[in-house]
Amino acid sequence: MSNRTSPVGPGTDASVRSIALIGMPGSGKSTLGILLAKKLGWHFLDTDIGIQTRAGETLQQIVDDRGYMHLRTLEEQILLEVPLSQCVIATGGSAIYSTAGMAHIKTMATIIYLQVSVDQLQRRIDDYGQRGIARRPEQSFEDLYLEREPLYRQYADITVDCGEYSPQQMIKKLALALEG
Repeated sequence: MSNRTSPVGPGTDASVRSIALIGMPGSGKSTLGILLAKKLGWHFLDTDIGIQTRAGETLQQIVDDRGYMHLRTLEEQILLEVPLSQCVIATGGSAIYSTAGMAHIKTMATIIYLQVSVDQLQRRIDDYGQRGIARRPEQSFEDLYLEREPLYRQYADITVDCGEYSPQQMIKKLALALEG
């Protein structure tokens, strides 16, 4: 493995691309993003936190007050402002709806889709109706999954099956995928 280009080995420098994590709510983007950024010694950006900070409200409050499309608009603004190098980015689950935002991310980051089955996600998420998910009001979680999954695959440079792994096991899987 060459230290010059590896995002997971020693000797990384400013020319190294960032890493963006995409996937459904509950797939582990924020948790794994923090751990991966710590391992690499890079910055960490959670776009959901960026949205909440900018709006001064939680994601659910944004959806309740102004609708899910407003949340997507805020998300696109944050995506278009992400740093260009040495950053691990945990995107919101709906980032893939922003063509402009994803095109920007694609220019500066390796995009990793954290794939988790709909059954596993439903076990992980017990607050679907109050989580601040950018979805149509009547849309079931399974319908949302079926709508988004092809978009995650479309944008992903790497797809990693998250299954029932611990965060530490997932960091090892991500490192191997990035080396490969």
